[in-house]
Amino acid sequence: MNFQTPFIAQRLTLAMTVATFELALSYTAFSAESAISQPAASKAETPDDPYRWLEDVTAEKSLSWVKAQNGVSTKELEASTDFEPTRKRLLSILDSKERIPYVAKHGGFYYNFWRDENNPRGLWRRTTLDEYRKPEPSWEIVLDLDKLGAVEKENWVWKGYKVLRPTHDRCVVLISRGGADATVVREFDLTTKTFVAGGFELPEAKMDVEWRNRDTLYVGTDFGPGSLTTSGYPRLIKEWKRGTRLAEAKTVMEGQSTDVAVSASVVHDHGRLYEFIERAPTFFTTETHVRRGDRWTKIEKPADAEVSTFEDQIVLRLRSDWEVSGKSYLAGALLAANFEDYLSGQRAFSILFEPTDRKSLAGATPTKNFLIVNELENVRNKLYVLRHENGRWTRTPLDAPAFGSVSISQVDADESDDYFMTFTDFLTPSSLYFGTIGKSDREKLKSLPAFFKAESLEISQHEVTSKDGVKVPYFQVSRKGLEADGRAPTLLYGYGGFEISMLPSYSSSVGSAWLERGGVYVLANIRGGGEFGPKWHEAARKQHRQRAYDDFIAVAENLIARKVTSSQHLGIQGGSNGGLLMGVMVAQRPDLFKAVVCQVPLLDMRRYNQLLAGASWMDEFGDPDKSEDWAYIRKFSPYHNVTQGKKYPRILFTTSTRDDRVHPGHARKMVAKMKEQGHNVLYYENIEGGHGGAANNKQSAYMSALAYTFLLKELR
Repeated sequence: MNFQTPFIAQRLTLAMTVATFELALSYTAFSAESAISQPAASKAETPDDPYRWLEDVTAEKSLSWVKAQNGVSTKELEASTDFEPTRKRLLSILDSKERIPYVAKHGGFYYNFWRDENNPRGLWRRTTLDEYRKPEPSWEIVLDLDKLGAVEKENWVWKGYKVLRPTHDRCVVLISRGGADATVVREFDLTTKTFVAGGFELPEAKMDVEWRNRDTLYVGTDFGPGSLTTSGYPRLIKEWKRGTRLAEAKTVMEGQSTDVAVSASVVHDHGRLYEFIERAPTFFTTETHVRRGDRWTKIEKPADAEVSTFEDQIVLRLRSDWEVSGKSYLAGALLAANFEDYLSGQRAFSILFEPTDRKSLAGATPTKNFLIVNELENVRNKLYVLRHENGRWTRTPLDAPAFGSVSISQVDADESDDYFMTFTDFLTPSSLYFGTIGKSDREKLKSLPAFFKAESLEISQHEVTSKDGVKVPYFQVSRKGLEADGRAPTLLYGYGGFEISMLPSYSSSVGSAWLERGGVYVLANIRGGGEFGPKWHEAARKQHRQRAYDDFIAVAENLIARKVTSSQHLGIQGGSNGGLLMGVMVAQRPDLFKAVVCQVPLLDMRRYNQLLAGASWMDEFGDPDKSEDWAYIRKFSPYHNVTQGKKYPRILFTTSTRDDRVHPGHARKMVAKMKEQGHNVLYYENIEGGHGGAANNKQSAYMSALAYTFLLKELR
């Protein structure tokens, strides 16, 4: 059971970069190069935009501009006495062999992908459970990305893999040039540890690929003109049989050009096989079809409900209230019913999870005999074990730490009731446990060392009333007994979008580069996120977007009112959708902040839907080509709200040339405009690294050092 079916996982990638930022501060195909270089034509041209030329990503003129801006920023920040010690320490942490090598079980092996100073592109490797239990396991190398890149003279970056089930002896490997979202797919033999000669292979594109069986793949890719949506994702799913040309593959599902994407998934669930295709008209809605023989049956459901399975049950996760068969179910609820009965029209549900105003569903994980439900109550995790027997569900608590973040995953749901549990908080190094439902003892397998000194630090949770009276929580990490004199350098981090929750986690980079130096770190749980379920997100979507910004402003003002800090010592940071948040803060409340780190941001909200994957996010922000939507979008579009003669905080903008998700033109144009207006801003663009901003540990450490050096320089 997995709520992140291929499209759901894909559509979350905009937001999931948050984790990458924390680490860094802690699909005939066309080439990604040409895909990035040519911006889509606008439906509504903006002749008043003199910086449109910067959207041509790899044009000589654009890159010359980038190099000039990089030179200014690196000259200033590298000269600081903080820069090199910070860079070296962050790189040592990222390269540390004491990091937890998280694993996934396939067959008899436990697989891990690993980067360090000797393997900057990374090793895909595997071991056994007995070996993994050892402090220093012996690893068998499956694929060496550095060697592969050297042999093929390509800058390959790891993007994952999909294993053939139930044999677990083959997989398809996904790799990209420079870290872009567009990938190359190749079939790989896990027994011989070699690519399969004459096997399945797909050229570079943004794609969806899934095993149907050993000799068949479901493929969504760039099949030529008209095969992609306006968002740049697959519009067609084809069934491709081994030994035939891709051009001969049979189309099994076709979406509309205005859809976000169409994707396939094959679910092996307790001996049952489910084959799904999802058509996503918008970012938050799907039309789900299940295969029955050679026919595809549409599953009737609310458009925004997510479908999964557990044993013989269909499981629905609701994003909006639903009245059906005389009963009402709340947005955020988790419902289960017999799959075949449901397809026949029956609507007899068991409620597996019911939300409240302060309680939401963080996830659900199957084992052989149970379903583990992870609930989030006031931004703290609680676990419960559900069992389905004789048509009834029973529920019992599963012991977990009371404070911090707890995540849980299956080891092998086909074979056992074993699970992995990870616990972390801001000051407690992450620990990985191995447990079995029904056994009280839980084995600690791995734990991070303490990468920074935390003895004198403490965590507190606070709440502030936003502009419209809604209570908004936030976490604060600071020295014990912090003097309320308004002088503490404070870094406020936010995201507020796509129903992504901001949870406590151990960030060695935040700790070593910021907290140890006397800084205060604050994480805001503003609306637009998922901390309190779909309604918390819905409250700040489209025309209600300003609520997320009001929440963030309220947190900042509360920090000042509590005299934790002052506007002269308060800095903010966010990336992607969080980068948009940063831009809005600059435009709306420049008086509140002294320094801003704005990473791979959306900023030009007039053209965002015309650039790369931007059209896929209109269900979050609105459609700027509709006058009624542009009327409210215009009010928060940072690019359209910065003006000459206004005093703004110092800003460091960072992005990546190879980002094929959020167009680097957003950051480029904003910087060009603000500099033309006479504002003092800095800019750094990494030449590779995709939407995460960096392609290896060295680049991550460098970009993080730039950010922390900037913050220290401006806020101390």
